[in-house]
Amino acid sequence: MSIEATMPSRGIKIDWTRLIAMLTGVGLFFVVYYSPPWPDAIDPMGKHFPLSVEGKGALAVFLLAGTWWVFEVVPIGVTSLLIGVAQALFMIRPAKVAFKDFMDPSVLFIFGSLVIGLVFTKTGLTKRMAYKILAWIGEKTIMIYLGVFVLIALLTHIMAHTAVAATIYPLLLAIYGLYGEGDKSTRFGKGLFIGMAYVCGAGSIITLLGAARGIVALGFFKEMAGKDISFFELSYYMAPVGWLMVFLLWVFFVIFFRPEKKVIAGLRERVAELSLDLGPISKNEKTGLLIIFGAIVVMSLQVMVPSLQSLDKTAIMLLATILFFVFKILDINDLELIPWNIVLLFSGAMSIGYCLWETEAAKWLAVNWLVMFKNANWFIFVLSIAFFVMVMTNFIMNVAAIAISLPVALVLAPYLGVAPEVVLYASLVTAGMPFILLVGAAPNAIAYDSKQFTSGEFFLYGIPASVILMLVVGLACGIIWPLMGMPVTLPKAM
Repeated sequence: MSIEATMPSRGIKIDWTRLIAMLTGVGLFFVVYYSPPWPDAIDPMGKHFPLSVEGKGALAVFLLAGTWWVFEVVPIGVTSLLIGVAQALFMIRPAKVAFKDFMDPSVLFIFGSLVIGLVFTKTGLTKRMAYKILAWIGEKTIMIYLGVFVLIALLTHIMAHTAVAATIYPLLLAIYGLYGEGDKSTRFGKGLFIGMAYVCGAGSIITLLGAARGIVALGFFKEMAGKDISFFELSYYMAPVGWLMVFLLWVFFVIFFRPEKKVIAGLRERVAELSLDLGPISKNEKTGLLIIFGAIVVMSLQVMVPSLQSLDKTAIMLLATILFFVFKILDINDLELIPWNIVLLFSGAMSIGYCLWETEAAKWLAVNWLVMFKNANWFIFVLSIAFFVMVMTNFIMNVAAIAISLPVALVLAPYLGVAPEVVLYASLVTAGMPFILLVGAAPNAIAYDSKQFTSGEFFLYGIPASVILMLVVGLACGIIWPLMGMPVTLPKAM
């Protein structure tokens, strides 16, 4: 009997969703790239903003990458490589420039943050912290959500949200390990890790220490509106909005990701036993904590101590990374544990962000969007700005989203009788919470490494979360901030 006769016939299985998504992304790229020239964007003052061939190419890459990221047709880091390749092959930007962005200081900062997470895991600090938290929170899973979210939000008041995510991530892995489902994806797992990403954003808007976007925005505001906003003034207006989002997100996750188990039975006893097994804190734990705490303190003080402002945050983070190896907390084998897929993801995000910025495609988008609302009611105008920033910050750096939209909005604001303060704060709120795409913020990508959810799931649940965000922005602009004394309207400029 022939071998062919004994073998079962096997048809070729085609993943049609993946194939259609892949071809859709490629099709969008070629349709946009080879389309005839697009009309100029024209601001209310009559200034023209043409879309160059390179700018149109940047939008084409933007659509290709966005489609492939959402449907995860290839690993998300590989899609990022395609961003650089497309720019170079289609002469959108020189290869030397496009690929240089892959080692941008922001990418290396994220690398350093991931190393900190690795230190927490290897030394046992993660388990020690997780057990302490669980002993305090208790056995109810929805209260574990709340306790974790509150802890994350508090940490983002004093340190960058990327560092918070890197610190909390291994802690959540330890907590999830006690849930008793192994590596299996569950609603509780999705809620913990997607929740970490979302709450990192919500908490980070409250102080200038949570992210760099606030300092950049205040710089634009001072230059264009001629007003200084202090550290504490920003926190005064942002605290109620940020904390409202934290608690609404808790309700959101309780509804959409209600844990399969109401309680983790016997959790307190198990945690007590595991804590005893850890023994006293080790030398490596103490050294690791000292290095991490030192880096966080220096970066936190930079906002308030002028002499420290010249120090680069990435250099501080990488110095901490080097010290982990100097003191033998980490070794060469630990480098293989770095999630390079996540590092590449942000490399590509930086590259497409700079591409949209340098080709002025982003400015063309901003002007076209905002001029549609030049005759709108002040409330609609402010929400349109917030919405634009929210969409853009899911694709490019939130600093860049602020930089392209805020100047245009502040020019239009006086003609609509809109106070510049409400434009600034509404933009900062949505810039901090990219809930739709993984590339929108480092915590999103760090959470994805848990393998509890797909990029498509993140996208789908991000839509209702973003709707909640816009409703909160509307509430803040219409009620909360005016009651707190923020000016929202002015006499219209003639």
